[in-house]
Amino acid sequence: MSPPPGHHDDPAPSVVIVSGLSGSGKSVVLKTFEDLDYYCIDNLPVELLPVFVRSQLRDGNLPSKIAIGIDVRSRRSDLSKLAEWRAAAEAELGVRGQLLFFEADDETLLRRFSDTRRKHPLSHQKLALADAIALERRLVQPLRDAADVIIDTSHLNVHQLRRRILGEFVRDGHPALSLLFESFAYKRGVPADADFVFDARVLPNPHWLPELRPLTGRDAAVRRHLEAQPEVAEYVRQVSAFLDTWLPKLRGETRSYVTIAFGCTGGKHRSVYLAETLAGHAREQGWEDVSTFHRELE
Repeated sequence: MSPPPGHHDDPAPSVVIVSGLSGSGKSVVLKTFEDLDYYCIDNLPVELLPVFVRSQLRDGNLPSKIAIGIDVRSRRSDLSKLAEWRAAAEAELGVRGQLLFFEADDETLLRRFSDTRRKHPLSHQKLALADAIALERRLVQPLRDAADVIIDTSHLNVHQLRRRILGEFVRDGHPALSLLFESFAYKRGVPADADFVFDARVLPNPHWLPELRPLTGRDAAVRRHLEAQPEVAEYVRQVSAFLDTWLPKLRGETRSYVTIAFGCTGGKHRSVYLAETLAGHAREQGWEDVSTFHRELE
């Protein structure tokens, strides 16, 4: 068989297959690939994969980077055929294929479906949600067995999952370092992915003022109260100086994101104020990709 146009001289297109359990974060992953200039297709039946790639190669305009979502939403597809297609694609079409599989524990999936109130793709079979999840695990097991990378998102929020993908797939060109300033409550544990953790429990607690108790560190009254405390101003000054010194040194590494976490007792006042304040300081210092996440509020 003669090679398709461009097969000899052009680098092999990179195709990432995004699969896994419903509710595990696949849509977030595909949106992240879009931001990385991948040509993204969602819910493509397995049997159309070779047809799609051949048609694009024939026209000579196959994108260099493609991300394709495949899962149980394609009700009549035989998911076990994916491994067969990947082997043939590499040998016949010169396409590099990588399969990413995303999963989460049952408790997390049940909670996510409850929070979003979306139907499970297998609900048409008149199954309870727990039974639909169990059936889906069995149906996608061939994909999990063939996966190059398996990522459990049970303990990842949207921001953390996005940064995981950026960290794995952005290598060339040393992308701008993304900063996430996160607040949390110590009673629920320290975020597992935090690179720097600062304890705000040493600062005055607005919780003990009745007029501030129902508010959060995002509210102007709480900010004014904390900014009037000399120890808070000194805390912010010292942490700002620390981050200004050491964050720039992480730019040269292969990593693309850093999480800076602030914890207090309830994760509502002091930690939220500090995360917002230090995120604002980072933007003033010229950092472009800066975001905040307040675990106990969101």
